[in-house]
Amino acid sequence: MQLRCGGRTLDLQRPVVMGVLNLTPDSFSDGGRYVEPDQALRRALALAGQGAAIIDLGGESTRPGAAPVSAEEELGRVLPVLGRLRPLTGAILSVDTSKPELMRAAAAAGADLINDVYALRAPGALEAAAESGCALCLMHMQGEPRTMQRAPQYTDVVAEVRAFLEERVEACRAAGIADERLVLDPGFGFGKTLEHNLTLLRHLEEVRIDGLPILAGLSRKSMIGTITGKLSQERVHGSVAAALIAAQNGARILRVHDVAATVDALKVLAALTGGPGEPERQ
Repeated sequence: MQLRCGGRTLDLQRPVVMGVLNLTPDSFSDGGRYVEPDQALRRALALAGQGAAIIDLGGESTRPGAAPVSAEEELGRVLPVLGRLRPLTGAILSVDTSKPELMRAAAAAGADLINDVYALRAPGALEAAAESGCALCLMHMQGEPRTMQRAPQYTDVVAEVRAFLEERVEACRAAGIADERLVLDPGFGFGKTLEHNLTLLRHLEEVRIDGLPILAGLSRKSMIGTITGKLSQERVHGSVAAALIAAQNGARILRVHDVAATVDALKVLAALTGGPGEPERQ
C-alpha cells in the first residue's frame, strides 16, 4: 500500500507515525508551546528524529469548543515554519487545514499532504486540494468544533461514518483526484461519545473503502482521559495502547503527540507479528 504525496511516495505496507505539531495558542494538549517559529522548527526536527514519517502542522485548533481563526492568521502561523522546515527534513509534511487559501499556499511551499477535518467540504476546498497534487486526508466530523461534543447521536456509528467517507471519496473522484492520494480518518473525538469512539476502534477495518489507508488520531484525547482518569499530559500510556489497537485493527497512519513511544511500540508489534520492518533478531 502506497500513498502518493505530490512528487513523493509514502510506503504504508506497515503502520507509520504522524507527529502532531500545533502552532496554536489554544490546542487542547500542547497549545502555546510551539507558537514561535524557532520553537516549532526544533520540535519538528525532534519529531522526525524520533521516527515520525509525517509531521502534521496545525495553525487552527479543532478541539471541542474551539473558535475559528481567519485565513490570514492561519497562514501567518503555518507558512513561516513550513518554508523553513521543508529543506531540513525528508519527512512528509502535512498541513492540518480546511481553508483553500492555505491549501494552495502550503502546496506551493512544499507541503506533501493536506489533512482536513471537514473532508474538503468548505467552498473551494475540493478544487484547491485537487490542484495541489498533495495527498489528502478526509475526516468524518458530526457538526463542527464549537458544537460537535454537545450531544452526538448515531443510529449506527460505523455505518454512518463509512457512508459519509464514501460520499467524500466519490466527490474526490469526480474532481479528478486519484485514489492513491486519499486517506480516510473516522474522526475519533469529533462529534462522538466514548462508546461511539470505542465502537469505531473495534470495527475500524469496516470503515475502510476500496482498500484506502486509514488514519487514526486517538492521542491524548478525552476518551483516553475518561478511561484512565488522566489529564492530557499524562495520557501517554493510554494513547500508545490505543494506537497499537488501531494498528492491529487496520490503521496505517497513527497521528500522535508521543512519537518516540509509539514508534517503539510499533517495533514490538512488528516483531511479534513478523510483518514488514521486523527488527533483526540478535
